[in-house]
Amino acid sequence: MQSNSLRWVFPFVALALGIVGFMAINAIAKESEKEVIDARPTVQVEPVAANDHQVIINSYGEVKPLENTQLSAQVSGEVLSWHPNFVAGGVVARGETLFTIEKDNYEAAVLVAEAELARAQAGLIEEQAQAQVAEDEAKRFPSKARTDLFLRKPQVLSAQASVKSAQAALKRAQRDLDNCDVTAPYDALVISRNIGVGQFVAMGSQVAELNNIETAEVIIPIAGFDSVFLPERIKGITATIIQKGLNSFTREGVIDRDLGIVDNATRMSSLVVRIEDPYGLKNKQPAIKFGSYVQINFAGAMLNNIYRLPQELVNNKTVWIVNEEQQLEPRKVTVIREEGEYFYISDGLQANDKLVITLPEYPQKGMAVKIAGLQDTKKTEALENASTEKL
Repeated sequence: MQSNSLRWVFPFVALALGIVGFMAINAIAKESEKEVIDARPTVQVEPVAANDHQVIINSYGEVKPLENTQLSAQVSGEVLSWHPNFVAGGVVARGETLFTIEKDNYEAAVLVAEAELARAQAGLIEEQAQAQVAEDEAKRFPSKARTDLFLRKPQVLSAQASVKSAQAALKRAQRDLDNCDVTAPYDALVISRNIGVGQFVAMGSQVAELNNIETAEVIIPIAGFDSVFLPERIKGITATIIQKGLNSFTREGVIDRDLGIVDNATRMSSLVVRIEDPYGLKNKQPAIKFGSYVQINFAGAMLNNIYRLPQELVNNKTVWIVNEEQQLEPRKVTVIREEGEYFYISDGLQANDKLVITLPEYPQKGMAVKIAGLQDTKKTEALENASTEKL
């Protein structure tokens, strides 16, 4: 009996299990139909905008003195003394006495020249007096002809010439005496000194080497891709001098001139930047020593309506944007300048274009994409609208 009962119950149980399974599969299928899978890749975008950009031109150069002087003695004699700072590495001010040469012979020469001048002046006075006497005599006898020799005109001219010659001799003697004190022609850095106390120096012999520290110059090369961005007038443009290293600092200078030539080897032109008081004696700024290798920055031309993009977003002069159909679209762009990590683009983009920041692995033209953050925004708006409807 039990076996017969199971034989009747089993078909019903199997039928019930089949119905339950069918309902479960149907429910899962309906649930799958409800959930539509969005397989589009997600990208991040940013709107682009054109701006004006001030070009900054960057170069490097060596600091050099405006002038270098091989100092020579203008008179001969024994060196009596020299300035304490008249040593290699010493700094002397304009007009300071660097060293002194024995003056006895030159003082004596001045005295002799003064005596000769006095003698010549006395001779001139005498001749002028005799000429006056001759003129008075000629006036008493106007009918009688008188020559210039009688009127002592040649003698007066000769006496005047003697006075001028004596004045010139005195001037030379005084100059030689003054040159016994050799002074600095400008604020100077002493590079070398070749004399000592008691040493006899000959006229014209080199005694020292000086560098002018009132003004320094830096010759900077300008590459061809930078030269097109130079302003029309460069003289007087302020330049920033950057000294790098452990004790880095910045100073200001001005562009003084263009050397006016293009280097045959590098095809670069060169500008000259001047730095006033490079050693900071008067302006109390950090010293820029001669021979230092410095960086120079200055403002070039102004670029209008330019797009600035990070270099990693530009590949083979192409960028990717998301168009109105939310599809990827490649754009060829014109890169006119590179500064640091950025490209500056003049053509190929339009204001508010959606520039793709994160590309899919294999981007293709016309590929449908999702914009990161846009779907979340739509979901939030839908929830807010549903809440409002319930209220």
